[in-house]
Order: sequence, then structure tokens, then C-alpha cells
Amino acid sequence: MLYITDINGLRCNGIKEGKNGLGIVICSGNVAGVFTQNMFKSASIIITEEHIKKGLIEGIIVNSGNANTFTGKRGIRNAKRMCELLASELKTDAEKIAVASTGVIGVQLDMDWIKSKFFKVYKDLGSSKEHAISFAKSIMTTDSFPKIASCEVDECKIAGVCKGAGMIHPNMATMLSFVFTNADFSSEELREMLRTAVKYSFNTISVDGDTSTNDMVLLVATGESHINKDKFLEGLKSVCLNLAKQIVRDGEGTTKVLKVEILNARDEDQAFKGARAVVSSNLVKTAVFGCDPNWGRIIASLGYAGIDVNEELDLTLRGYRNGELIAEVRLVENGLGLGNESVAKSVMESADEVHFVIDLKLGNGKGYAYGCDLSYEYVRINSEYTS
Repeated sequence: MLYITDINGLRCNGIKEGKNGLGIVICSGNVAGVFTQNMFKSASIIITEEHIKKGLIEGIIVNSGNANTFTGKRGIRNAKRMCELLASELKTDAEKIAVASTGVIGVQLDMDWIKSKFFKVYKDLGSSKEHAISFAKSIMTTDSFPKIASCEVDECKIAGVCKGAGMIHPNMATMLSFVFTNADFSSEELREMLRTAVKYSFNTISVDGDTSTNDMVLLVATGESHINKDKFLEGLKSVCLNLAKQIVRDGEGTTKVLKVEILNARDEDQAFKGARAVVSSNLVKTAVFGCDPNWGRIIASLGYAGIDVNEELDLTLRGYRNGELIAEVRLVENGLGLGNESVAKSVMESADEVHFVIDLKLGNGKGYAYGCDLSYEYVRINSEYTS
């Protein structure tokens, strides 16, 4: 396991006090970002999108517990002030600092708290495993564990962290994620590869159908290692997908991970679109929570996905426990139910991951999406979020 601090020259630290947190990463390199499509954007999104236009970055500052969204001109000033705090210590331009926020919407940042904690976090910056974990913890909100992933391709290192457990839906970034590499690529190349990696990872997950106002993925490359672009992209996709799967595993109140895989759709885009529709269905999610193999809900959600469908499809359920396949049960074959619901229910009760595989028999398109069940605990967590 690599940590973000295994990237040469990167230092970080973080602090978490109750619902509030502050994290800092010092990193110098080319940068690319992918941001939320929500029309109401956090002040941190607005500022960071502007700051990374030149493709260079020196540091990142992140606060948790407050989204700094719907906070008007004061929110913009506060986001800029956070950048200025870090830029002043690094003796660089504030435009080379990225800022991110996550938490409650509509509340002004407590800048006194941020300023008071900033110097404590900054003076203890370091490059150890513990520093990497402290940063990952500092950006958490309702997460139950820090999310860390990495890989090594030839001499190239790729390591990332993310936060996310609720307000997750396949629409751009879907959470906060920061990925670092020692590879040598321009910001334009990074942007192209990051968009591809996001398409096959963060854009394939859904916890609750809500797209946050603060979603952001940043990719920073320090430029020390030369590597084939295709090889790097595969490594980047694997790290991002690893992080994305950790998010759905940690979905608020989750008891089971859900995966929907579509085979032989008209094309790849239709396959991914269909899988996202099924995995986002609250009726499917609640059925998985109740271990109810009500495959009619899957068919219904696929039918409104806006893709070409085939009534003579096949539908198979697979149950997994601790990553191992427990059993596979065919529910529908050539468009007809096989009456295997009782067997399927037993498999679902024993599984911590439930996969539905749908063969549309229309073409060569393949796609997938990850999600989780929808439980009583999800309602409790979100009914008490601001209290």
C-alpha cells in the first residue's frame, strides 16, 4: 500500500475536531480537475476552477463540516482567504492554491476557527504514513473510515484519498478526491485522462441519488517519472475505481454493496446509462436491503433508463461474501421468470455484496454501476445531520 506521502516532495497534515476538520497538502506540479454539475456551486469550487486554469498548483487546503455553499460574496472572500493563508506560508501566489469544502450548506465559514487551526496543522506537516492518514481523516464528514487507494506502474506511483458516504450520485465527481502521482504529464494530458478515469469510476456510483454542490476531483503530477500514457491511464482508473467502491461500501447506513452489470447492450454508453438507472432506483435499493429478489423493480428501472431494451433479456443474481462468490442464481431467461426467488432470497441474506447481471442481447456494449442498499439507518443519519 502506497500513501500520498510516498510521492516525493509531498507533505500533508490534518486535524478533526467534532464535525469540523482542516487539512493541508503541499505539492508542486501540474494539475487537472473535474467538478460537480450541480448548478449551485460551493465558493471553493468557483475559486479552485479559476485557480487551476493555468495548470499549476503548489498546495491544497480543505475544510470539512461546512460546505461554504449559498454563502454569497462573503463565502467567496472566505474561500480566497483560505488560499491566501496557505500561499503566504509557501511564499507563492494564492492563484496556485486549490481550496475545497464539504459539509452543511448555507452556513458561513467560521474563519476564526480555521485561522486558529491552520498554523497548528501547518507547523506539523510531514511525509509519513500517519500524516497521510491524518489528512484523509480531516476531510471526512459522515464517513466511517478514511478512504485511501494506490498503485504502482513501472516506476510511476499513483496514490489518492477521498471522502464520501452520502449525497453521492453519478454526475461528475460525486465527492472530494485528491489523487497524486510522480508521473510527467502536462495539465492538458492530465485533464483528458482524469475525465476518462472519472467516467469509469466515480461516475458509476450512486448512494442516494443526490449530487452535491461541492464535488471535486483533483489530479496533481509532480513530473519525476516518465511512463507510457496508456499504462498510466489504466493505473489511474484502478485507483479511482478503488476509491469509488470504498464510497459505496461506506454509504450512509449501508448493509450491502450493490453492483449492476449490463452485457450486450446496443453500445457502451447505453450499457453504462442503463446500469446507473438501475443502481440509482430507490425501489431496487430497498429491495436489496430487505433481501427481496423482486426483479420486476430492476426491469422497471431499466425500462425508464432511456436506452434500447429487449424483452427477451437474461437476468442473473450473484451473491458475494468477503469478496468470494457464494452462489449464482438465474432469475430471468429469454424474458421469462424462472421462479427461483426463494433460492435468490437465501443467497441475498448471506451476502454482503449483491450483483445483478443483465444480458440485453442487442449488441456488444458493456457497462456497470456500483451502489448500496437503502436502510433505516440512512434515514436516521440524514434526519440528524445538522443537529
